[in-house]
Amino acid sequence: MSHSAAAQTSSIAELLPADTPAIGVTCLRASGWEDDLTATERAFAWATGFSAKAGSLAYLPAADGSLSRVLFGLGDPDAPGADPLIAGRLPTMLPVGAYHLDGAPDPTTATLAWLLGSYRFDRYRKGDGAKACLVTPEGIDGAEVTRIARAVALGRDLVNTPANDLGPAEIETAARALAERHGAAIRVVQGDELAREFPLIQAVGEAATRPPRLIDLTWGPEDAPRVTLVGKGVAFDTGGLDIKPSAAMLLMKKDMGGSAVALATADMVMGAGLNLRLRVLIPAVENAVAGNAFRPGDVLRSRAGLTVEIGNTDAEGRLILADALALADAEAPDLILDFSTLTGAARVALGPDLPAFFTEDEALAQEVAQAGARAIDPIWRMPLHQPYASMLDSKIADLNNVSNGPFAGAITAALFLRRFAPKTKRHGHFDLYGWNPSSKPARPEGGEVQTARLAYALLKGLYGG
Repeated sequence: MSHSAAAQTSSIAELLPADTPAIGVTCLRASGWEDDLTATERAFAWATGFSAKAGSLAYLPAADGSLSRVLFGLGDPDAPGADPLIAGRLPTMLPVGAYHLDGAPDPTTATLAWLLGSYRFDRYRKGDGAKACLVTPEGIDGAEVTRIARAVALGRDLVNTPANDLGPAEIETAARALAERHGAAIRVVQGDELAREFPLIQAVGEAATRPPRLIDLTWGPEDAPRVTLVGKGVAFDTGGLDIKPSAAMLLMKKDMGGSAVALATADMVMGAGLNLRLRVLIPAVENAVAGNAFRPGDVLRSRAGLTVEIGNTDAEGRLILADALALADAEAPDLILDFSTLTGAARVALGPDLPAFFTEDEALAQEVAQAGARAIDPIWRMPLHQPYASMLDSKIADLNNVSNGPFAGAITAALFLRRFAPKTKRHGHFDLYGWNPSSKPARPEGGEVQTARLAYALLKGLYGG
């Protein structure tokens, strides 16, 4: 069976018009939930064991036996560890039909959670197509929430698609489709020009049968503030000649998660018409094994002119990002954000749910933290500890692509990248996992575009719209 890269591979529920007849879903806190019910309803809820525990449901029948309304437990939304996206459970729990929410603490957040939780990746097996759909709550911007959910679905689709159907060319196809939809310009560099202008990208992707490329998308007024998003696009990572063990390759289709975040963020930004000059740079490669693969001990010259000794071919992401960051930095934009599934060290430190964030700019760090809180898209700031830069010293080149010891792997990777964007002081680096190991409300198991909603909230806060 042939699968088009541009094919619709996922589905999310649609928001229904506000006047659609629907069954009520009453959101109840664990404390005092009985006060919102009639005596008969309380008796029925007690009989079924309902206690408004977070994520719990009770179905209340009408006199004719039809479904009157649904009770949905919020637990204690103010308790530490309470999930503000708990409403994301509802699309997977409710029967097919139309519903409206009553009593949600934040209707916009609950609506977004519902749509994100309804996501299904249906490319390789037929879904049933039917979903529990939500009536647009009064007073929310349904178009904005839908735009965000669809952009997240686009990014999840890219991460979830296996490498046999998503290589560098298919990442380019996705970027071209996005550019066409929003009226953006796009340029793709490959072949001899790539080898001349972006030698690190060429070296990492040269051994693959699918050629590497640099994707360069631009959108917005020339005189607007300049924001550049850089996303790591390693369609599959074998580790190269420093080959990974088989268990470590199982999820390597997600090694292009940074590019998915950049494209999902761009989709939100362009869809909202923010007042900025947006540039998206994606170095798209496959890190394969062949006779012409780059080797441990090689010394490669970067676009920036710095020479890099290869200490490990499995640290390829920082190499391709280095060339892309050098291009981004050349025009000294107001802000650079780069996204990558870069280091296992960040996962060891923070686990799969918390991307690591690095910046030297204290104001940017505060803005990013606030945007993450608004978007319910958390990160954790880690230090760009400059003394650790000496761990990247090389005896024969300007620097090595890996540190000379087992410590501070995420920090040294961030310090490596920082060498290639010295002009741009407002530079944020996100080291993310890009995958939900298990399903949580609004976050189904599988590919995830961590930090995309954060980045959009940040840019919307900075540049209006």
